[in-house]
Amino acid sequence: MFLGQYFHSLDQKGRLTIPAKYRELLGNEVVITKGFDMNLLVMPGEVFESWANQINDQNYADPNARLLRRYLFSNGEQVEVDRTGRILIPQYLREKANLNSEIVIVGVGNFFEIWSKENWEKHKAVLDEAETDVARFIDFPLTTNRSRA
Repeated sequence: MFLGQYFHSLDQKGRLTIPAKYRELLGNEVVITKGFDMNLLVMPGEVFESWANQINDQNYADPNARLLRRYLFSNGEQVEVDRTGRILIPQYLREKANLNSEIVIVGVGNFFEIWSKENWEKHKAVLDEAETDVARFIDFPLTTNRSRA
């Protein structure tokens, strides 16, 4: 599971060194795509494939399904982790997420996000607001009891 926050930097070619803990989880097949919050999503190929299958199962006649399909797939790239643990973030994706040299890597479960430091600080302020409390998440089915079938 991808957990935690890491402050890193991109080199001049747009390469990012993946934290060692994350490299093991990523494997060789990695997909990077535009996120929903002015960020990028990076995930193992099998996680992206699961998303792709769910999206492809949606009714193509539904305009929102088509929009989501175009959003994620047209902004997605398969990338390789090089022998030193880096990935190359394509220029157009760096621009979409406003990435410069200082970035933040944020674990979010079965994938991680890449944020510009500036955008992450803004988003983190929302997370830290007093209004962001348990009541906000009351409708989510969160439990520590997993039924075993």
